[in-house]
Amino acid sequence: MTTSGRDRLGIGLVLHRAYAVRIADSAIKPAALIDLVAADLNRASPEMAVFRRTGGAGDRMETGDEFVVRMPGPWDGPVRVVRREPDSFRLATLDGHLEAGEIEFRAARDGDVLSFEIESWAGAGDRLAAQLSNELGLAKQIQPTMWSHFCVRVAALAGGRPQGGVTIRTRWVDWPPPPP
Repeated sequence: MTTSGRDRLGIGLVLHRAYAVRIADSAIKPAALIDLVAADLNRASPEMAVFRRTGGAGDRMETGDEFVVRMPGPWDGPVRVVRREPDSFRLATLDGHLEAGEIEFRAARDGDVLSFEIESWAGAGDRLAAQLSNELGLAKQIQPTMWSHFCVRVAALAGGRPQGGVTIRTRWVDWPPPPP
């Protein structure tokens, strides 16, 4: 049986990151942007990561759908949609993922500017992942690059342009993340 990221405490500390982009010159509504992203995660994902649906039916992402994220090296990881709202969705890692955690994608309108944010809570899924992440720093280098590119591509999907680049906030936190 697979478990959600909330049930998989992982090894070591939990890294909490938020990646945000303000999107200027976009008329799209937050819910429509999330629908675009959720309909095909690969449209926003950089070439280094490919999302393959492994569970669920239909074109619309729903709670309970499952994906595997394929990346070069030993980074492939299964995830499940644990929450799907009009303006957001949250994925949780499953058994076999190098990380144990959750990641949320959300959009909102702030006056004339559309905002898009990715917020993640992740610990190492096992001792090997902890060593790769904590001792070699691989996740610390790969994650910011991947999700920053994702944010820039989402701005393009929204028909706008990033205003002020991508902001990244990083801190170590206690587990678990806030409930979905």
